[in-house]
Amino acid sequence: MSQKIRILIVDDEESFVRSLSFALRTESMDVTGVHSGEDAFLEVRKNQFDIILLDLRLPGADGMEVLNSIRNLDIDIPAIMISAHGDTRAAVKAVKLGAADYLSKPFELDELIHTINTVLDQNQTALELEYHRKRDVPANGLIGDCTVMNNLRTTIERVAKSSASRILLLGESGTGKALVARAIHGESPRSSRAFIEVNCAALPEQLIESELFGAEKGSYTGAHQKRTGLVKLADGGSLFLDEIGELPLALQAKFLHFLENGAYRPVGSEHSASADVRVIAATNRDLAEEVRLGNFREDLFYRLNVITIDIPALRERGDDIIKLVEHFADKQAKAEGCQPIKFALETVDILLAHRWRGNVRELKNLIERLTILYPAKMIYPELLPAEFHEDELHGEREPHQPASSNAPQLQDRLDTTERTLVRDALDQANGHKGRAAEILGISRHALKRRLQRLGLQ
Repeated sequence: MSQKIRILIVDDEESFVRSLSFALRTESMDVTGVHSGEDAFLEVRKNQFDIILLDLRLPGADGMEVLNSIRNLDIDIPAIMISAHGDTRAAVKAVKLGAADYLSKPFELDELIHTINTVLDQNQTALELEYHRKRDVPANGLIGDCTVMNNLRTTIERVAKSSASRILLLGESGTGKALVARAIHGESPRSSRAFIEVNCAALPEQLIESELFGAEKGSYTGAHQKRTGLVKLADGGSLFLDEIGELPLALQAKFLHFLENGAYRPVGSEHSASADVRVIAATNRDLAEEVRLGNFREDLFYRLNVITIDIPALRERGDDIIKLVEHFADKQAKAEGCQPIKFALETVDILLAHRWRGNVRELKNLIERLTILYPAKMIYPELLPAEFHEDELHGEREPHQPASSNAPQLQDRLDTTERTLVRDALDQANGHKGRAAEILGISRHALKRRLQRLGLQ
């Protein structure tokens, strides 16, 4: 059952308020009527309303003064100004100063109801747009400086500033496709407009079309009010479709039509609409293979595949893993109100060698788990979840190789850094290896192996 629209009528003609209140209540609206600006002000302070019908001419404070007083309370209620014959110019001025619309007396009930519904729909759309504009859209939120990430940032910058309106992001689950999409939007000329994100796999098949294109009231079971589509909300901005490979075949044809000319038709509507939208699609599937299997339209695939960006898996990013560990540890510590967790060198070795099938998402979840369970602690290998030890038991851990063609040089730098840490620990411990091992957070046996490998024996 849909919630009743709550209306405040402000007019000094008692008979007008009484008859209009009766008429609107027959339309299942919740109506409160008052006859002065002062009473309207009091009602707004103690009750919530969806819309105000406000007469321009009132005893004492006039309609514009009442509207300004309400705005000064930081209460955002759309107002429809009611003007008598001859006050049209004043009503238009009121709209320019913040009123949603105006009606001149006398007016028909159907006209009033249409105006109310239109204003409420516009207000809801404005609220949703404001929500999406305020969402954090990082332009430089990609952490890491390995070669593949530097190349990715360069590509994002070029694509973001280009005229490309169809972009396809490819990468394994958890690699950060949504973050890349946000970075593209944030660095583009569209950054001041909405960034709308929708996960095609998370929506029921029967609701995807209405979510994307909107729906008229009563167009399907449960459609108690008009629904604004995400395409409309994204007009002038960016629409990010995650898991595009999950889009039902029946909807793929309609979405292809939208991609070709920007036109679409809300569910249950007899009229077409249009929107200027940059579409950023993402998938972890092989869309070419899905086309071959008949699960994805070939024409839609080629329409989306104009600009393709490959996002590297975490295991391809070398010692970026360390930077991400530090970033997530600091972030989670702030959320928990504690000091960040630290990692023993042996633990770092295990993290660097891990396969990270869940990529950055898996790493983030691990740091969150460890911070909650062991706040501000040093994380030794035995504190890692069982799957990290299973890697070692089943021989699935691989020696760490930093990403890029400069792997030997990077490894040399890592060895140099490690050698410095070990020497500093030995100096602090006055050459006592057991104490040095404690300072480093590793076992004495592990220190011995490092001394041998680093040529410090």
